[in-house]
Amino acid sequence: MIFDKWLVPDRMFGHYYEITPDMVRSLGRRALLCDIDNTLATYDDPLPPGPLTNWIEEMRQAGISIAFVSNNTRERVEQFNKPLGCVAFGKAGKPGTKYLQAACDRLEIDKKQAILLGDQLLTDCAAGKRFGIPAWIVPPIRDKKTLFFRLKRMLEKPYLRKYRRIHGVDQ
Repeated sequence: MIFDKWLVPDRMFGHYYEITPDMVRSLGRRALLCDIDNTLATYDDPLPPGPLTNWIEEMRQAGISIAFVSNNTRERVEQFNKPLGCVAFGKAGKPGTKYLQAACDRLEIDKKQAILLGDQLLTDCAAGKRFGIPAWIVPPIRDKKTLFFRLKRMLEKPYLRKYRRIHGVDQ
């Protein structure tokens, strides 16, 4: 398909906590540029849940930086990030790449040292691929059931199937 280049993720995981510092370092990477909503927490979590805080601390202890690049409002991102103190950008406009570059600049890394982590192919995966970094995808924690989100998820299905076929993952 024509959009395979932008919408087939590089890796898929069942949950963010399956990603370890060793996985990130094994690729010569030093940072995760993360979506928030449905990737690391639900839309209903105003603050990071305890397990997420622990995971971020584990990453930091291992020398892996975390930045949040979210399409949600700046206020949402700032409130969520307040206890963590990570580099964070709201209203990022993904699949645009402006704030991925800004995150790398703030972390003082080259983009070749970053990985994008998200839950949506049409925004997160496409942004990572357009930016030239690996796009790692997790399933949404608790997806919205609006028509818009159901349509987006339906559009993602052929690319998820292609990923599974390429990587020999059972449906």
